Amino acid sequence: MNIYFDEGQAVSDEIRRKMEQAAVYAVQLENLDEQRCELSVTFVDLDEIHELNKIHRGVDSPTDVLSFPQFEDVCEEAPEEGEICLGDVVICRDKAAQQAEEFGHSFEREILYLFVHSVLHLLGYDHMEDDEKRVMRTREEKIMEHIDVLREER
Repeated sequence: MNIYFDEGQAVSDEIRRKMEQAAVYAVQLENLDEQRCELSVTFVDLDEIHELNKIHRGVDSPTDVLSFPQFEDVCEEAPEEGEICLGDVVICRDKAAQQAEEFGHSFEREILYLFVHSVLHLLGYDHMEDDEKRVMRTREEKIMEHIDVLREER
């Protein structure tokens, strides 16, 4: 699994390792070859995520994470050979820090959760309907458990 980070967007080695573990596990659960899969991750501030959210979703406010999938259904549309570019993940560090404080857990846990959430969007998961939301949340929890990042007690 190749995860490309924008220059200057470094995260700790531990977070990077957990992101890779999470992405590999997520694509394995979809029966995709992790050796062929890649995605990019960019960390931005509140102003940039606000602008991206306005441009791409028509929502005039900042958000925590945006996903830009390459495929509507990666399992059906992915090429038979070569790299499978899943898409792009954009995470707002400021929003992650706010939410970590609000939810009473660490910044690292919030970053990893947002990453897992976004990777699932790249793989075609959604949470617009209640049944979709349940499926997506169950998958998020399974991946977070796999990388040993559990819910923190307040």
